[in-house]
Amino acid sequence: MQENAIEIRGLSKTYAGRGGSGPVAALKGLDLDIPKGSIFGLLGPNGAGKSTTINILAGLVNKSAGSVRIWGFDQDVNPRQSRAAIGVVPQELNIDPFFTPRALLDVQAGLYGVRRRDRRTDEVLAAVGLADKADAYARSLSGGMQRRLLIAKALVHSPQVLVLDEPTAGVDISLRRMLWAYVRELQERGTTVILTTHYLEEAEEMCDRIGIISKGELVACDDTQTLLRRLDGKTMVLTPKEALPDLPAPPEGITLEPAGDGRLKLHYASRTTDAEAVLDYVRGAGIRIADVATEDPRLEDVFVALTDGDASDTAPA
Repeated sequence: MQENAIEIRGLSKTYAGRGGSGPVAALKGLDLDIPKGSIFGLLGPNGAGKSTTINILAGLVNKSAGSVRIWGFDQDVNPRQSRAAIGVVPQELNIDPFFTPRALLDVQAGLYGVRRRDRRTDEVLAAVGLADKADAYARSLSGGMQRRLLIAKALVHSPQVLVLDEPTAGVDISLRRMLWAYVRELQERGTTVILTTHYLEEAEEMCDRIGIISKGELVACDDTQTLLRRLDGKTMVLTPKEALPDLPAPPEGITLEPAGDGRLKLHYASRTTDAEAVLDYVRGAGIRIADVATEDPRLEDVFVALTDGDASDTAPA
């Protein structure tokens, strides 16, 4: 039985250079598996190759080399079946303002060959909270409602894979919560969700598995918690009971950082230094503790470490 919703092997894309410059490699032999039923985060800096990857999956960009299988269908051998298995919600709001949501969904369903009796227009509109706007012109909808309508358009043909490209960019908190609740519901029904986002805390909370692309190459791909454990740095945050005198230098493996609000941060690597050694230093320095907490690595820390702060904009995203 096919275990992966998406299988990418050796995927490359080279664009012609601008202004007489040489060709630009947006993707460099990308290998990637996305498990069925997962919420997969595809992350990377601007220009890393995320959008190029998504556009190739959607059939909007021709790859230079490699193979893509969507729900078991090879994109080159079975292009119609592979395209029917995926729905893409773009970052840009590209909605015809003179259509109603119901009309837009009916047209989209027709483009995918969904027979009229099999269409789920009202069901999909209700699912994204637009049932009461079904017959309003799209131009009268708020930005958040138009974002919901884009999601509805991507769902009319019941795709097994749903791609959300920066779905919460510029939307308010209530819509964001509604969106994530609906994404969880889709996952429970068996839909595989691929998410790109610059809100790393969102990816950390939502995604079962995360792949990070940098400069056209996959630099990490693992379960979210396993990825977080790749950085073993920990921080102990102390709130002293009283103002502190000059402190002795900490032993090797412990770094002392004043937090600026009277607290102290002690950074250490859990593989080489345990928490007891940190507390021994605190006691030896005569620090009386009012409160103590620990901080684990965040996805942002992992992201920066793996991409080396790369923010290249020399290639398409």
